[in-house]
Amino acid sequence: MTATHHIAQRVMVLYTGGTIGMQASANGLAPASGFEARMNDYLASQPQLHVPQWRFREMSPLIDSANMTPAYWLRLRAAIIEAIEQDGCDSVLVLHGTDTLAYSAAAMCFQLLGLQAPVLFTGSMLPAGVPDSDAWPNVSGALSALGQGQPHGVQLYFHGELLAPTRCAKVRSFGHHPFVALKRNGGSAKAESLPLALTYQQPKQEASVGVLPLVPGIGAAQLDAILGSGIQALVLECFGSGTGPSDNPAFLASLQGAYEKGIVVVAITQCHEGGVELDVYEAGSRLRGVGVLSGGGMTREAAFGKLNTLLGSGLSVADVRRLVELDLCGELA
Repeated sequence: MTATHHIAQRVMVLYTGGTIGMQASANGLAPASGFEARMNDYLASQPQLHVPQWRFREMSPLIDSANMTPAYWLRLRAAIIEAIEQDGCDSVLVLHGTDTLAYSAAAMCFQLLGLQAPVLFTGSMLPAGVPDSDAWPNVSGALSALGQGQPHGVQLYFHGELLAPTRCAKVRSFGHHPFVALKRNGGSAKAESLPLALTYQQPKQEASVGVLPLVPGIGAAQLDAILGSGIQALVLECFGSGTGPSDNPAFLASLQGAYEKGIVVVAITQCHEGGVELDVYEAGSRLRGVGVLSGGGMTREAAFGKLNTLLGSGLSVADVRRLVELDLCGELA
């Protein structure tokens, strides 16, 4: 066991809702209270399992993770910090719906920079108690993983596998293996030091970040619509290694205008593997020429969570632009 691994003694389980605890309603499966008792009954029925002591907190409201928001992230962030700093816990397990689990876990990587505690996210594809459900194996497996020792920081646990949230995505809507680690380009320089505003102890505000995938024929009107919606930053999902409609003067002018207004535009790739290198093709270098930043190998989840945190930390636009292209917690490694 290395010095960077922490063996959990007291785990706070934060239940946000999601499929794992859903029960049937008149309109289909819906989030339900009472999961603590069900979890306690299951673990008591499995004496061969060795899991650390745990406490339980039900977040409010319980939600289907399709309804997750950056505002909820701030409440989740506060609950995680409270568990470690006030409730006497040394680790946290977050139970979360799978649809936006990778987004939330990636966001928490940035929201909790510097927190000296392991945080795991898990969930399930089928509700606890139904045939072939993955709920109890994921819950008990995540608790066991914490008891065996995990590094400080955020990880995603699913079906016996630990994944870095800033490097993975949900790629399947069925089965027990919905999450995959994406092979993204790394190698960006690591931030030499963390600005005080980014540490978990400093308050964070809600930010407004948009995402726009490029498609053939996309024009300035669609880009202007999202840029004019009040967003502070835009994740631009480009083709290949970071190309876009560079022969469309109006499109480039819209991006130039966004730069001049202080809207941070970050290019990532739509591809599952690889990353953005804006200087490889003329169609990419023209994007950089109008102020678009390179997101390197960042996933959509990582770029979205990073921008929400950077902008929610009260940093200047210049600092946000600088830090976008520096690795903070493995998202560009």
